[in-house]
Amino acid sequence: MLLWAHTPSKESRRMAWSLATFNVNGVRARLPLLLGWLKTAAPEVVCLQETKVTDEDFPAAALEELGYHVYFHGQKAFNGVAILSKNQAAQVRSGLEEGDGGQARVLAAKLDWGWVVNLYVPQGREVGHEAWEYKLHFLGQVAAMLPQRFDPAQPLVVAGDINVAPTDLDVYDPKRMAGKVSCHPDERAALERIEQWGLTDLFRLHHPEEKQFTFWDYRLPQSFKRNLGWRIDLVLATAPLAKICTGCLVDVGPRGQAKPSDHTPVVARFG
Repeated sequence: MLLWAHTPSKESRRMAWSLATFNVNGVRARLPLLLGWLKTAAPEVVCLQETKVTDEDFPAAALEELGYHVYFHGQKAFNGVAILSKNQAAQVRSGLEEGDGGQARVLAAKLDWGWVVNLYVPQGREVGHEAWEYKLHFLGQVAAMLPQRFDPAQPLVVAGDINVAPTDLDVYDPKRMAGKVSCHPDERAALERIEQWGLTDLFRLHHPEEKQFTFWDYRLPQSFKRNLGWRIDLVLATAPLAKICTGCLVDVGPRGQAKPSDHTPVVARFG
């Protein structure tokens, strides 16, 4: 269950809204879990990653029945991003300025409060691999895109599976992971450049010292039970939204269910 640290007043509850990011690792495979979580958590905006489905096969109808407008950018069996919103988007854009190399990893929507950019950053495989070079290039493209498309003085959320643990606090064994993919200084520096444009890590804003993870690798035996994880799913926001963010929590409930994703949702609350 998702628990908030305070009980807002009647007026703030009326004005409050929330945004979540969730790598579902296959939206069709995880649809019952996702629908159950949405009914309970009921965020106004949801960014999904790794949907692994072509646009024509995306299960939009089931999500629309819960009151969401559904926008998606997918491909067969790999990658894929989607945005769910209780309010209809005024604009929707997919991809980066220089293109995604045929990979569905970026989706942006202009909503009633501002823009949301949903990212599924490449994992990178191993340092030195061509997938690693693509990851660094992708992060560089994101850093270049932000000043081209947006203004840090305006409301913007950049959320998703960033596939970078920002600091040693964000990984279960920093000594073991030092210099490896998701913890390498080059990708951390690339993420820092993105944040320096004018974005705040909302989880760290509210939990500066907490060791909390969002991803537990299937390949590590009982990784979730042993809490061998990484915090690589982030909600970043410009100053206008960071100022009104009243909380940002990791909801570990879905990761503990049967046939879960290897990630779990991160939810930020505003207003």
